[in-house]
Amino acid sequence: MMQDFFPRREEVCTDRAPAAIGPYSQAVKAGGFVFLSGQIPLDPATGTIVEGDIRAQTRRVLCNLREVLLAAGSSLEKVVKVTVYLRDLNDYVAVNEVYAEFFGASRPARAAVEVCRLPRDVGIEIDAIALA
Repeated sequence: MMQDFFPRREEVCTDRAPAAIGPYSQAVKAGGFVFLSGQIPLDPATGTIVEGDIRAQTRRVLCNLREVLLAAGSSLEKVVKVTVYLRDLNDYVAVNEVYAEFFGASRPARAAVEVCRLPRDVGIEIDAIALA
């Protein structure tokens, strides 16, 4: 009986985005939503951090998120909430420029915060919630 109360939970995994580097899923679908774990600028083919400035890192992160969304049957247009974690808030303007290329007129709610450190000492991490 209790199982009927809780929504079905399904892990999402794709080799088109970096594998989780810890005990978590790339994303989980539940209750009509997709909850995406934070992505950092790792090349999914090599597992290495992308070369370049914060724009290049942001582009890789958003490409990774897009691939996880596609694997979940969703898309960037269905994203409702994003959290951007920056090592340096001075990168905010550059991140916004790349972010706008990916989201266009589809503007999810968002928070951006500066943190003292991110996995593998990258400059940015982004997580998201989307409609399934």
